[in-house]
Amino acid sequence: MQRIIDVHVHLSERRDDALNRFAQRNGLRYTLDDLLGTMRKHKIVRGLLLSPPLQGGKPLPNDEVIRLCKKSGGMLAPVITVEPTTREVNSAVKLAEENRKAVKAFKVRLGYVKASAESHVFDRVYDYAQAEGLPVLFHTGDTAFSTGDLTRSHPLTLDALANKREELTIVLCHFGNPWFEDVAELIYKHPNVYTDISGLITGGPYREKYAEWVSRKISEAVYFAAGAEKILFGTDYPVSGHTDTLALVRRLEVDERDKEKILRLNAELVFGL
Repeated sequence: MQRIIDVHVHLSERRDDALNRFAQRNGLRYTLDDLLGTMRKHKIVRGLLLSPPLQGGKPLPNDEVIRLCKKSGGMLAPVITVEPTTREVNSAVKLAEENRKAVKAFKVRLGYVKASAESHVFDRVYDYAQAEGLPVLFHTGDTAFSTGDLTRSHPLTLDALANKREELTIVLCHFGNPWFEDVAELIYKHPNVYTDISGLITGGPYREKYAEWVSRKISEAVYFAAGAEKILFGTDYPVSGHTDTLALVRRLEVDERDKEKILRLNAELVFGL
C-alpha cells in the first residue's frame, strides 16, 4: 500500500474535548497511542494536528498541540489555530516563529468565531504565512454545532480573500460540505486555493447512500477542475475514521494517479512534507 498523508487530525486527551462524543460513536479510544497505531495500520506516514474544540467553544491551546506532536516521534506536525483577537493573533505568530521548523500551517475556525476571513484582525497572520510559505486552513461548510454561523463558513466567502492575496495558500476544509460545486469553482479559479476531504463521512441510516453521494460530488469536482491537483486527504479524526475516509477515496471515479495525488503527493507540495 502506498504512503499516505492525513492533513486534518484532532486530538487532546482531555475530558472536556467536545469531540469525545464523536470518538465514542466511532468506537475510538481517542488517545495519542490509538491515533498513531491507527495511522501505522493504514500506512499514514504523517499527519497534521489541529486543535479540537473544547466544551464551551474555545479550541485546545496551541502549546498543547505542539506538545502532542513532539510526543508523536515525528508522525504529527502542528497546525496553529488562530482566534480573531489581536492578542491571539500575536500569540499565534510568536508561537509559529518559536517553532518555525515544526509548524506547517495556521487554522481559522470560520463559522465558529465572530469574524470573517477578510477581517483585518487576521492580517498579521496572513502576512506571516505568505512570507514563510505556510498555508492557512479555513473551516468551511457545515458546523459541528447548531450555533455555527453558515454565513461566515460558506466557501464563497474565501473568494475575495483569494483575489486580494494571490500569494497566500488557502485550504478549504471539509470540501465546503454541502457546497461542493462552489468549492470546485474556487479550486478551479484560484491557483492558490486547495481543499481537503476531511469530516465528510458520518453515521446515520443512509450512511452508504450518503457515501455514494459524497464520492460522486468529489469525482465531479475533479472533472470540473480538470484534475485532482487541488484536493488533499484528511480524516478529521475522530469525527470521521481512517477506514471510512480511505474507502471514500477508493470510491472516487478518477484514475489511480489522481488518487495518489489526493492521498500524498498534493500534501507534500502544499505543506512541504
